[in-house]
Amino acid sequence: MRKIFIYIVITGFLYACNNQPAAEKSPAENQPAPDNNTVTLDSVQKKNAGIVLDSPRTANIHATLRATGMVDVPPQNLISISFPMGGYLKSTRLLPGSQVAKGEIIGTMEDQSYVQLQQEYLTAKANMEYLSADMDRQRTLSEADAISKKRYQQVLNEYKTAQVTLKAVGEKLRIININPDKLTVGSISRTAPIYSPINGYVTKVNVNIGRYVMPSDVLFELVNPEDIHAAITVFEKDIPAFHKGLQGKVTLVDRPDKVYDIETILVTKNISDNRSGLIHCHFENPGHDLLPGMFLNATFEMDSQQALTVPEEAVVRYMGKDYVFVTKDGNSFTLTPVNAGLKENNRIQLLPGGKDLGNEKIVTTGAYALLGKLKNTAGEEE
Repeated sequence: MRKIFIYIVITGFLYACNNQPAAEKSPAENQPAPDNNTVTLDSVQKKNAGIVLDSPRTANIHATLRATGMVDVPPQNLISISFPMGGYLKSTRLLPGSQVAKGEIIGTMEDQSYVQLQQEYLTAKANMEYLSADMDRQRTLSEADAISKKRYQQVLNEYKTAQVTLKAVGEKLRIININPDKLTVGSISRTAPIYSPINGYVTKVNVNIGRYVMPSDVLFELVNPEDIHAAITVFEKDIPAFHKGLQGKVTLVDRPDKVYDIETILVTKNISDNRSGLIHCHFENPGHDLLPGMFLNATFEMDSQQALTVPEEAVVRYMGKDYVFVTKDGNSFTLTPVNAGLKENNRIQLLPGGKDLGNEKIVTTGAYALLGKLKNTAGEEE
């Protein structure tokens, strides 16, 4: 009987709890769910987090921007040397870094096909000389009606065909750097020279003496240093600060003691997948120790400009993006994205493109504590 009485009492208590009026539920249960980007603190929590508020300020930004890059040359200044006909490399003196002059012999090729080509040219030349004399003779006879017009036309056709053959074989010789105008029986050679097409220096030697190379093989790579430049990689947010004529300095990663002056000549209009772009700069005094592909460290003194700024510790970085906390009442703080720019004297420039924060109150101290609180709260809700 006692057990039955206890069961009735417990059942009645549970029924009364489940039928409690909505108005009697706790205040926390009546509050709307908070925004996922907003966190609310009471006075004790704000004090413990060290929250300090202030508004963004307009200030002069004259910052030093550091970036990395590499030595580069435009495609028209990087020359790949190949040979139009297959053959063996008989000789070369080139080494990476060697200086070359335009028109200088930088290698010699050897093959029996060069001899055959010269033979074809001299044979075609002799044939054309014969046909030229024969054509003159046939013309005279034709004018005197001593032969038929058909015979003269046949000789004329043979002469024109010989002209085409001679011209074609002569151009083949010019391609392998043999001058057909100076070719004689006594000057036939099994070798052909390779000439440098530019004043510059060697960046690569891809073959060794005695190796057989095909027309598609690259023997040497040359660079014209007159237009060598620095390709500097900068973040997307920093690109607007660059302009043509902006001065800077670079050093080689392996030789930080050697400083080169550079000037911006082109600002990229393309952004890569990693949100960066290229700034192309001209070397004032490049020197021959700069080779394409060498890594650089760059420093730019950016132009002074008026900008909206916030303290450096006001900006928090989360998931690859920059944010500040904005508040209307001093108790609720909303995570707001910003475009962070240059940094100077512990202040960061806010670039245009985001929300106008000029008249807003933001968290200048304790922002990362708020971010931690916000993300912990979001995790608990999930």
